[in-house]
Parts: sequence; C-alpha cells; structure tokens
Amino acid sequence: MAPGSFRFGPFLLDPADRRLTRDGAPVELNARYLDALALLVRERGKLVSKDRFLQEVWRGVPVTDEALTQCIRTIRRQLGDAATRPRFIETVPKHGYRFIAPVESEGTEPPAVAPVAAPTSGPAGAGPWDMALQLGGAGVLGGGIAGVLGGLFYGLGAAQPLPSGMGAGSIVLVLVALTVAVGVIGGAGVGVGIAAARTARGHASAGSIIGGVFGGLVVGAIVKLLGVDAFNLLFGQSPSEMTGAGEGALLGAAIGFGTWLHAGRGLSLRLTAAATALTGAVVGVLIPLFGGRLMGGSLDLLARQFPASRLRLDPIGALFGEADFGPVTQAVTGGIEGALFCGFVVGTIILVQRRFGSDS
Repeated sequence: MAPGSFRFGPFLLDPADRRLTRDGAPVELNARYLDALALLVRERGKLVSKDRFLQEVWRGVPVTDEALTQCIRTIRRQLGDAATRPRFIETVPKHGYRFIAPVESEGTEPPAVAPVAAPTSGPAGAGPWDMALQLGGAGVLGGGIAGVLGGLFYGLGAAQPLPSGMGAGSIVLVLVALTVAVGVIGGAGVGVGIAAARTARGHASAGSIIGGVFGGLVVGAIVKLLGVDAFNLLFGQSPSEMTGAGEGALLGAAIGFGTWLHAGRGLSLRLTAAATALTGAVVGVLIPLFGGRLMGGSLDLLARQFPASRLRLDPIGALFGEADFGPVTQAVTGGIEGALFCGFVVGTIILVQRRFGSDS
C-alpha cells in the first residue's frame, strides 16, 4: 500500500492519488464522493455529522440534505453495501454516518482530503441556476424523446389512409415536429420547476412534487395562451378547449412524484421510471375522462374546428372500436402520452443527477 492509503475488505483507497480500487480494479466515484468516503474512512468508528460533511466535503457550498443522502447511497452501491444490513457505512438517524468496517492504514494519514479544484456542477452541489439548467435540460431531452415516439404514433395512425395531396412522410414529419416541440417545452418547464422548488425548500420530497406542479402549470398555461392567440391571429378563431395549465400541472405532479420516489425512497432508475410512467398513464387516462385534453385530443379538436384541415385521427379511433377519435380513444391515447412523457422525463432527470454527482 502507498503511504496514506487505506485498505478495507477488498477495497484500497488512496486519497492522495484520488483512487479507489477493488482487488486492483478501479471503482468509479466522482471527486466529491471520493472525498466523502475518505472522510468516513479516516474517522472510522466515529460518528461523522452532516455538518462535517458540508464543511469538509462540500466546503461551504449550499446543498440540500438530499445531496448528502444521495452521496452516501452512491458510495454504498459502489461498495456493495446496504443501509439495512451495513458492512461498511452505518446510518446514525438524524445525526450522520459511521464507517464500521476494519481498516488498515499505511504511513501517515493525510490531515484532510485532497482539495477539489472547483465545486461540482449539478444538483448535488450546484447553485440555483446550474440546477435549473441541468434539470431543465434533462426535461428537454426526456420530453423530446417522448415527443418523437408520440408523433410517430399519431403520424403513422393519421396517414392511413393518406389525405389527398399529402404523403405519409409529410404527415409523420409534421406531427413529430409538433409533438416534439410541445414535449420539449413541457419537459423543460417541469425540470426547471423541480429545480426551483428544491432550491427554495431544501429537500426533494414535497419540493419535487410542488415544483413539478408549478412548472407544468406555468408552461401549460403559456402554451395554451400562445396557441389560442396564434390561431385567433391567423384564422380568426381558436380551439379554446385545447390542452393547457391543468393538464400540465397534473403531468408535472406525476414527474415530481417520480423524482421523490428515487431520491426519497431509493428506488432504482428502472423502477422509478416504470412507477412514474404508470402514474403518468393513470393521469393521462383520467384527464380526458374529466373533460380535459392531451395532445391527441387537441389535434383532433383542431382538425374538426377547421373543416379544410386534412388531418384526421379517426383511423386511430378505429383501432379501439370507435368510428372517430372518441372518448375511449382519447383515454387510451392519453394514457400512452402520459406514460411516455412522465417516464422519459423522470428517467433523464435521474441520469443527469447521476452524471453531475447527485445520484441516489
């Protein structure tokens, strides 16, 4: 072992060389999480308080309790440890953590963890603008993926049979572009809302849900307002019953709930995405049942309000035994939309948190 290094179980930690290995193979930890592990190992057998982590690992950068919780969860996962039956890191509820495994040290132990050149950007240690940018960007990516899939579904359905004078490719392309635009805007709004609420409230439970609701509400209202005004300006009439603030708030709440499941309950990425997609599907089914509209219902409303429109979604209704885009079709397609949007947005948010050091 190199001087200043520590061995515990199959692991070797060398704080000076910024390396953690298992039986000689590198174990991936970002700089801040490596510092947190080094602090725990140096203080083995002793309680390390939350305040010490904030002072010595985050060095005064304002972070939420969630950031520390996610840090410990990531370290445990890389060590193959579990909170319920700890072999390395023991939780002391409401106080901090203790490293409980036997440790061999070599040479003089360094007085402090190696300095980090700059605070990590991202939800775990970022300022409000960084967090908003990262979660908003994650929402853009997730909403865009959901928009592509939703646009393909509606485009391919609407292209059978082909409207006169239009090719299937044109229909699919137009609808994909439209659904991607709505998905990107909605995902960005929800992501920024969650980031703002977490910053204000300092934790991820109610903050995530409230932020999702607020972000979806604001974006939904803006999109509807601009859409109504645009149609009034161009055509002298507008579909006032198109999707808007209420629908956005409900989908945003489902996404906020999903981020809380991941951070507050420790669900894996797959389970969180699946649970959130299911929640979004339920919300998407309920919205048209209670008189609201999502993308499919809004597209059908637009097509019917403008008789010259060549867009017809009746072929999709035929898939569900209806002569047109009726209530059953709206409920089913609403469930599909809700599942896609919520599942992909929450998945990309979690991936961004992992990338920037706040994975749980």
